[in-house]
Amino acid sequence: MSVAAPPRSRAHASLVEQRPLRTPDATSVEVMTRRGWWLIVLNFLLPGSAQVLAGNRRLGRFGLGATLAMWTVLVLAALGALLWPSGLFTLATGSFIPDFLSLLRPLPLTVVQIVLVGYVALWVVLSIDTLRLVRLVRVGPLARLAMTIVSIGLLVLSGSGAVWAAQAAGTTRDAFADIFAQSAPVVPPSDGYYNILLLGADSGEGRDSMRFDSISVVSINADTGATTITGIPRDMPHFPFAPGPMQDEYPDGHTGHADATCGWGSGINQLRTEVEVCQDGNLLYPGTKERGTEPGIEATKDAAEGILGIQIPYYVLIDMKGFADVVDALGGVDIDVQERLPKGGPAYDGQPVDDWAFGWIEPGQQHMDGDTAQWYARSRYTTSDFDRMRRQRELQEAILAQFTPQVVLTRFQQVAQSTTSIVQTDLPQGLIAPTLVDLALKAKDQPLTTIELTPEGGVDEYDPDYAQVQQMVRDKLHPPTPTEEPSS
Repeated sequence: MSVAAPPRSRAHASLVEQRPLRTPDATSVEVMTRRGWWLIVLNFLLPGSAQVLAGNRRLGRFGLGATLAMWTVLVLAALGALLWPSGLFTLATGSFIPDFLSLLRPLPLTVVQIVLVGYVALWVVLSIDTLRLVRLVRVGPLARLAMTIVSIGLLVLSGSGAVWAAQAAGTTRDAFADIFAQSAPVVPPSDGYYNILLLGADSGEGRDSMRFDSISVVSINADTGATTITGIPRDMPHFPFAPGPMQDEYPDGHTGHADATCGWGSGINQLRTEVEVCQDGNLLYPGTKERGTEPGIEATKDAAEGILGIQIPYYVLIDMKGFADVVDALGGVDIDVQERLPKGGPAYDGQPVDDWAFGWIEPGQQHMDGDTAQWYARSRYTTSDFDRMRRQRELQEAILAQFTPQVVLTRFQQVAQSTTSIVQTDLPQGLIAPTLVDLALKAKDQPLTTIELTPEGGVDEYDPDYAQVQQMVRDKLHPPTPTEEPSS
């Protein structure tokens, strides 16, 4: 004859059957082990769900709400990156904030960073609480060890993504604030183009004043994003200036400073030494520091404007001393080397190459690291300056080609940190986003056009015809349509 179970026992058994996660049969190792794995998986897939089903419902609802909010933001950010990347960048960097509130522009990414760090902390709390709910003492010995290892591994896996995103948000905020001017006014495009002076200099050991070894002007079509780079030979002589203090000093073109220690001839790359060492550049160009520039750079801007006949309101200076770090951060660059080039330079004129070269860059297709790429851009003693200009253009194009979404995503922090240390510019934050970001996206689908003011391009290196140079630039930037005659 069977004995009926007491009412309390029947009620408890019924509750265990209906709610095995919250009120399991703690005497069964099999049940507790199966329940433990379910809780660990649920905590990983949907943090907070383990607490709702088996623990503190208030904590669980908070965790679920935070998780759903985080996924909503991530989905919206992914859609923004696909459909409106410039807008997403504008929102993230605070570029939409007006100039008089420019100090608040780092706020959006700071908030993102704080929220992500807070979410990681919440995830740690939920994971530890989930292990408590599992009741490890009630599961088998092997399962106990496995659950602990898996829980920690899943926490590291899931939390590392949020930690990386928080670090990326902080890096973006700091790099954007360090590189670009916060409150500088945005100059509208000139004749349909945004023109930017691109300077390469070397602050290496023993150089009391950096000369510009590479001088180019990047012209970006304000409608299409089509980009043209005009290379200006660093020794280009007797050039005119745009209206300003240097034109007042040299109304008939640059002839060089009377003091020979201020430069070696009338080349454009001597301007920085002349203006900042041998003249009082701050009197010639007052207030440059407040605008994020320097007298020598402003003088070079005026020279480039005079040579090309276009307005150039902005500059970007890249210090070659740290250039290798940027290339390494990008994972290297691919270059088709045309001729064998030595690394290094002679101690005195006429010294045989084999006496001073400490390495060679061999011809052929090469994937260059930062050091090799830097010497590829610098090497000059066995070739001409015009050859070096060509190689620098090749390197610029190769670096631009490396800025793919995959590279930026996987190497973002290395690229941002290395760039911050070598780039100086007066480009305003209000121009970067959304304008230049939008144009950069358009430019990715178009070929890069170059203008070389060299003998190969029809320009006399010793006595340039600057009217001819300006005509070349006009024809390239504003090519005549089939129904139009070339401008005269």
